[in-house]
Amino acid sequence: MLEMPEVEAPAPSPSQSGNGEAVRLKLLEEQLAALFDVSCVLSRSLELRETLRHVLRTLHERGRLSRGMASLLDADSGDLLVAALHDEDAAPFEKIRYRPGEGVIGQVLESNRRWILPRVGDEPRFLDRLGLFDADLPFIGVPIRIGEDDVVGVFAVQPPVADELMPQRARLAEMIANLIGQAVRLSRSVEAERRALREERDTLRRHLKSSHGFDNIIGRTERMRLVFDQVRQVAKWNTTVLLRGESGTGKELIASAIHYNSPRAGGPFIKLNCAALPDNLLESELFGHEKGAFTGAQSQRKGRFEQADGGTIFLDEIGEISPAFQAKLLRVLQEGEFERVGGTRTLGVDVRVIAATNRNLEQEVRDGVFREDLYYRLNVMPILMPALRERVEDIPELAKFLVAKLAKRQGRELTITDSALGVLMRHHWPGNVRELENCMERAAVMSEGGIIDRDVLNLTGLDVGALPETAMAAAGSGPVASPAADNIDLSDPDIDERERVIAALEQAGWVQAKAARLLGMTPRQIAYRIQTMKIRVKQF
Repeated sequence: MLEMPEVEAPAPSPSQSGNGEAVRLKLLEEQLAALFDVSCVLSRSLELRETLRHVLRTLHERGRLSRGMASLLDADSGDLLVAALHDEDAAPFEKIRYRPGEGVIGQVLESNRRWILPRVGDEPRFLDRLGLFDADLPFIGVPIRIGEDDVVGVFAVQPPVADELMPQRARLAEMIANLIGQAVRLSRSVEAERRALREERDTLRRHLKSSHGFDNIIGRTERMRLVFDQVRQVAKWNTTVLLRGESGTGKELIASAIHYNSPRAGGPFIKLNCAALPDNLLESELFGHEKGAFTGAQSQRKGRFEQADGGTIFLDEIGEISPAFQAKLLRVLQEGEFERVGGTRTLGVDVRVIAATNRNLEQEVRDGVFREDLYYRLNVMPILMPALRERVEDIPELAKFLVAKLAKRQGRELTITDSALGVLMRHHWPGNVRELENCMERAAVMSEGGIIDRDVLNLTGLDVGALPETAMAAAGSGPVASPAADNIDLSDPDIDERERVIAALEQAGWVQAKAARLLGMTPRQIAYRIQTMKIRVKQF
């Protein structure tokens, strides 16, 4: 391999020493100015390629180091790829690359040392692939490093003349290359963090969409299938939705499903319970406030509508807001415009509104409690959530789902028996799904062995003998067997003996003699089992 040429400065004569010192001082001043300019450019942006181009253009235009080129190492191939040139109008260079040891640029990379050429055209290894460098001018190529030995690229420039100050010019190029190396390190760190955040964001979005998908909303009854059909249709559009139904029927779950299955799924989903705040705080919470708008407003604050821009806002318990605030809310629903509290500038937002209420808004409109114009603005697409007692067939699946969720939370196995499911199906559930969830959590706490049966439900305070009004009406004066018990095969050897006796009693309407015949026992035998197994006999 040829030795790397270095320019040797001729010894100055006594008459030249004074002039030489002045030239060195001038060069030093220029170099300091160049380093300042480069540091300013590098601090402006994290877009590495654009920043490098500005650095090279600054050096070229000010005549300090011209015809600059920066190339960076490609981690996949191990080749040098040209990242930036000083010339904005240069021909496309993205596909130009140098392997380690190839040409002068590749030699700088492979040797991890600077190259100084008095005249670049005299170097046989000079390839001139870019058509960038002047063959009659000197050339300086220095490695771009992160740390001492981690070479990540090559910085190449041409000084205006080959003279005794070439080593000082090369030193300037090395200092600039070090600054570029730090910019590369910072850019890679930021890009790695961005990539990690993008991956985390995409993972969270996939998780949210799967968690709030229609498959995760339990319901097989006709009423719930109607709700699903409505949600699938309305999710496609930006239509305002009003969710109606009793408290605890899952209105927030449906609102989430609408948002995460809509074109706005990538935007924010902001929720607010309107009943939780008085009017003065509700206005600040929804519309935000300016600094000094009221005592305690130490800084400007964005409201929920601004936070939801490009996404969806869910206003729960919308029927609880006062008539005075209803007028303020109407404007943002109609025009998408509002002012922050204490502000004068009108702000516009693009927000989809989903509201929910358990109140009879039609009656409140007639009574003058709720504004008629706001009612019609909200009631564009009403979706009525059925009460749990109106979809009794969904209770077993709901209960099993809730038990599985509790088992995961408690880190143990939990199961619920068919007899317990039968009890749940006969309860009235005034608190709907929320009451069922609380009941299952109490049962899980009271279940030492992880099996939730009738006796465990009795310990939770649930009236295991109660029948809902709908079931009582269907039953007339006689008892009704649980639909879950009806499906149990009493001859199945895998059924626990206690469960077999309870299922027989359920099927027999808790008539012991009839249950004994179903089991092939005598009344005395089944009475003995009821006593020893501590089965609580239901009275009708």
